[in-house]
Amino acid sequence: MRINLRKEFFSECEHELVTFGDIKVTAYKYKTGVEALRVQNRRGHIIFLPFLAQQIWRIVFDGKDLAMETPLKEPVYSKALMENYGMFLYHCGLTGCGAPQAEDKHPQHGELPYSVFDKAHIECGEDENGKFIKLGGEFEYNVVYSAHYLFHPEIKLYENDTKLRVSVSFTNLCNAPLEYMYLCHINYRPIDGAELIYSAPKDKEHIIVHKGVFPDTPKDKAEKVLSYMDKVQENPALHHIVGAEGTVFDPEICMTIKYKGDEDNRAYTMQYKRGEGACFVNHPVDALPLPVRWISRTEDVDSMGMILPASAQHMGRAYAKRNGLLKSLDKGETASFYMETGWLSDDEAKAMESKIHKMLG
Repeated sequence: MRINLRKEFFSECEHELVTFGDIKVTAYKYKTGVEALRVQNRRGHIIFLPFLAQQIWRIVFDGKDLAMETPLKEPVYSKALMENYGMFLYHCGLTGCGAPQAEDKHPQHGELPYSVFDKAHIECGEDENGKFIKLGGEFEYNVVYSAHYLFHPEIKLYENDTKLRVSVSFTNLCNAPLEYMYLCHINYRPIDGAELIYSAPKDKEHIIVHKGVFPDTPKDKAEKVLSYMDKVQENPALHHIVGAEGTVFDPEICMTIKYKGDEDNRAYTMQYKRGEGACFVNHPVDALPLPVRWISRTEDVDSMGMILPASAQHMGRAYAKRNGLLKSLDKGETASFYMETGWLSDDEAKAMESKIHKMLG
C-alpha cells in the first residue's frame, strides 16, 4: 500500500494517518508551518519532514533521545542552514557540498538541505524481516547552465527495530554529464563515557584532521581548539572516549577518515556506552569513500557527527574539482547506495565491535 502525501493532510492538530502492524504514523504541522510525520514502532519513534528536504528531525529509541541538541526546537523553511540547524539527518549536495570557499557559488552543503519536495509518500510492506514502513519522495533540480537531476531518498523502518535503512538514488536528466558530490549529515547526541569504535586504522594516513576555526572565533578559544587538533592528529586515540578530560570541541573539529570495508564494502562506526548500547552508522566505502567526522560541543550545541558518509571532502566544490574528487553521471545514469543508522542493544554493539576488530586484524 502506498499513500501519496499532500500538504492538506497536515494541521497543527496531530492526527493518525496510517497504522500498519505495530507501526503508527501521525501527521501534524509545526507552528513554523513545517509538515511532519511521527513514525512510531514498538521501540520508539522518528520525526520525519516529508516536504522539507526529507530530513529526519528527531530520533528516539528505547527511551533515548539520540539527536543532537541545539537551541532550535522546531524546523523552519529557510535558505540559511543555521536557521534550521536542529535536525538529526539531512542530505547534502549535489552540485556542491561542504563549506563554500571564495571560489564557490553554492550555499553551505549545497542545494539539498534547502530543497522543498513536491512529491512525498508513505509505503507499507512486509518481507522476511517483518512489517515495515518506507518514507520517500522525489525532488527535481533543474537550473539552466547548471544541472538537471531527480533526487530520490528513502527511509525504511521495521515494526520491532531500532535501525533506519537510508537509501539514496539520483538520476542525471541533463544532456551534459552531472558532476556531483554527496554527504549524509547524521548528527547524534554525544554520550559521555562512550567510546568511538570504527573500522579505520588509527594513523595519519587514514585520519586527517582539518585544522581551522571560524574567522570570528575568539583568540583564546581558537588557540585552545587548534592545539587540541594538533594533538589528535598525532594521537587519534585522544578523542575516542566521549567527554574525557582534555577533549576540546568548541566550536568544532572536523576530520576525514579513510575506512576499511568488509567483504561487502561496508564500513562501521559506533558510539558505544558499554552496558547500555550504541548508536551506529554503516556505509559503503566504494560510493562514499571520504566520510567526515564532525564534533561540536559548545554552550549551545552538542553534536556527535561521528561519521558523515561522503563522496568527497567537505571543503566545497572548487576544492573537490581541483583534487579530482567529483564523481560523474552521464545522461540517464543513476547512482544508488544505502546507509544504516540507529541504535544497537549492548549485545548487538558487542557483536559489531568484534566484527570491527576482525576487520582491522
